[in-house]
Amino acid sequence: MAKSKAQFVCTECGYASAKWLGKCPECDSWNTMEEQSIAVPTQAVKNFNQSLMVSLDAVETASVQRSPSGFFELDRVLGGGVVPGSVVLAGGEPGIGKSTLFLKVVDNLARCGKRVLYVTGEESGAQVKMRAERMGVSGGGIQLLAETDMETIEAALASYHPHFVVIDSIQTVYNSGLSGMPGTVSQIKECSLSLTRYAKTTGCGVFIIGHVTKEGAIAGPRVLEHIVDTVLYFEGEKHGTLRILRAAKNRFGSTNEIGIFEMKEEGMVEVSNPSGLLLGEMNPKTAGACVYCALEGTRPVLIEVQALVSMSALAIPRRVATGADYNRVNMIVAVLEKKLGLKLYNQDIYVNIAGGMKLVEPAADLAIAVAIVSSFRAKPCDHQSVILGEIGLTGEVRSITMPEKRISEAEKLGFNAVILPQRNVVKTSKIKQHGVSDIWQALDVLIQ
Repeated sequence: MAKSKAQFVCTECGYASAKWLGKCPECDSWNTMEEQSIAVPTQAVKNFNQSLMVSLDAVETASVQRSPSGFFELDRVLGGGVVPGSVVLAGGEPGIGKSTLFLKVVDNLARCGKRVLYVTGEESGAQVKMRAERMGVSGGGIQLLAETDMETIEAALASYHPHFVVIDSIQTVYNSGLSGMPGTVSQIKECSLSLTRYAKTTGCGVFIIGHVTKEGAIAGPRVLEHIVDTVLYFEGEKHGTLRILRAAKNRFGSTNEIGIFEMKEEGMVEVSNPSGLLLGEMNPKTAGACVYCALEGTRPVLIEVQALVSMSALAIPRRVATGADYNRVNMIVAVLEKKLGLKLYNQDIYVNIAGGMKLVEPAADLAIAVAIVSSFRAKPCDHQSVILGEIGLTGEVRSITMPEKRISEAEKLGFNAVILPQRNVVKTSKIKQHGVSDIWQALDVLIQ
């Protein structure tokens, strides 16, 4: 017979301690330790059947047939489609469009003849129906279950045998056999494990929708992200229209791909040409703006880089970077001051990546530097040129990765020229290329 004992578990990260602590030593959160009772088995360790172990080279592999979700952007992030038996966790801020997207996904799967089950714990059936009508979802092939009890959900799964199921959201589901309210560490962990076991034993694809904390991480224990196969994050301002879907973890594909959607009245609409959307409002006569080609996984995306330089009224000038690395922007400003002799020490400098995009690769250095110089001199740069290159501390322009894809994207969208490092010049391309070895050469070409 199992004995029960008490332990204290952090509601933020899942750290367990034998005694109460005011501050969690794992995540440094205060007053998050809650007492929970656990069952400790008293029986001896059972004998292990060695026949359960097999040699790795004797394991047979089978080809996996992925199911298209109906959204090319989502399939790109997932690695080519939904893998049978996979568990996908999607997180994002309230109102960003998680439920809207996956309601449309299960509708697309149902139209392909798949049995789908949509479990809603936050809304009633009538509320889901209202959203479905607004999105143009007929719902004829979707089975809807408004339930939060995990035992009832498991019974429904065993009875219906769906190919795909959506849980909206995991923070509302609870197991009546455990102590604690829905959303606590033990409840989220146990319910997620139950859904994962069901997915692996039956081959059913499971989509789990989760809330995020104020820091942007998925609410619940960190082990939740280790349990599932894929972790997706929605980015973007919920008051805006652009949504970016990223994979923080993917056992069946790359984590470098992104999917771009636009929130409209009929729901989430995928953006097939993100470069055209992000550059659609660019003013060619304005100083302080230029075009850069970012590489998100295997996808090249043209982005507008903006900078504003103005005289500061403060003793310490402002340095603000939105969508760009703050420390890297400061390094670029220091290079411009030292190597070009620009007097930026008394100037407020604001750098912005239009469209809510975030740049992490150093290949955007040259574009940021050109935008700053253009704003400082009040002279527009050539808006028909795409700027690529990493800047070193001595002012040299260093080579970048995958220049062919970036050049091809610029040529496809009708740009006249590409300014890039000398070593990255592609001789087979038809678009005009200016190979530069330092920042002085780039400024001579772009800013007259």
